[in-house]
Amino acid sequence: MHQTILPFRIDIPQAQIDDLKERLANTRWSDESPGEGWSRGVPRDYLKGLAEYWQTKYDWRSHEAELNAYPQFTTNIDGQTLHFLHVRSPESDATPLMLTHGWPGSVVEFLEVIRALSDPRAHGGNAADAFHLVIPSIPGHGFSRPLSAAGWTSHHIAQAFTKLMSRLGYQRYGVQGGDAGAFIAPDMGRIDPAHVAGVHVNALVQIPTMFQIMIGLVVMSKAERARLARFQNFRNEMMGYLQIQSTRPKTLAYGLTDSPAGQLAWIVEKFKEWVDPAAALPEDAISRDHILTNVSLYWFTGTAGSSANLYYEALHDPTAEKRKVRNKVPTGVALSLTQDVTIRRWAERENNIVHWTEFDHGGHFAALEVPELLVDDMRKFFRKIR
Repeated sequence: MHQTILPFRIDIPQAQIDDLKERLANTRWSDESPGEGWSRGVPRDYLKGLAEYWQTKYDWRSHEAELNAYPQFTTNIDGQTLHFLHVRSPESDATPLMLTHGWPGSVVEFLEVIRALSDPRAHGGNAADAFHLVIPSIPGHGFSRPLSAAGWTSHHIAQAFTKLMSRLGYQRYGVQGGDAGAFIAPDMGRIDPAHVAGVHVNALVQIPTMFQIMIGLVVMSKAERARLARFQNFRNEMMGYLQIQSTRPKTLAYGLTDSPAGQLAWIVEKFKEWVDPAAALPEDAISRDHILTNVSLYWFTGTAGSSANLYYEALHDPTAEKRKVRNKVPTGVALSLTQDVTIRRWAERENNIVHWTEFDHGGHFAALEVPELLVDDMRKFFRKIR
């Protein structure tokens, strides 16, 4: 019974859509001092304009239909409901590939790459580069809810995702992930190297020790020093969200689950901070509708708290301080030169890196910001190991 795979279709009741619009219309807006811009968080006028668009012009039903154009399913693994898209290529011998999102993302992250990856001949590519795609919602995110229990660490999620690929009948497959997915994907390689053929990541983060930093400062290149400085700036200036989510996700959830404007602000701030810095506003890098579809998934599923739980588990995981077993599966890294903090010498301590690409534009959300570059890099990497 627990191994049953059930068809799934997104169908948000109209009453919930109406409730969202009513709540947005009745938002209580806080005061702010003039001239603050983004320095202390999301500016009120910007957020009011985005919330008004969400309330009056954004069409959830059209984006719901866009998601429903792809086959979706749910199954139960380790007592947890897992939701996933399963898009089989028209090429029968396509390579199975799992795509794994991060926070504050969702399966929406991959809407711009699905068709090119699954049907390359129809999108200027070669049939040999085709993939059968499995795109799960991380437990506690989207429709992989509610969380069944405590303990859903990145490693546990990786274990569940290897079980999902086995349940789908895939004996040899690739994995791609960014942000949280860049932790989960290498863990899948560590857990199941007999079946994981290759791991491709973007937005890869290593948390260096003070010793690594001190030694690194002696041998680092100028570019690596810039990435280290970016990491230290992130740690010093932008970790407020991380501290809250990793210590008090439940308390945070009450506000975000009750106020769509609050949920919108919490997520759109991260888009502003993590897209290519050349973008003055998040929607200069990612379409406004994609951002709002992503936020809407968090809102309609009520997963502000359960998605933050992944940070809590990371902070309280007793194995987190231990050095990881090296991921020996061939690994490719796509690096954003504008936003990423990846230091290759550190990444290679934990991964068998055989492919390394640096994007000179695009930020943290590569699949949404530079989908063509990401698709091209994934094709190149998997050709190497196929």
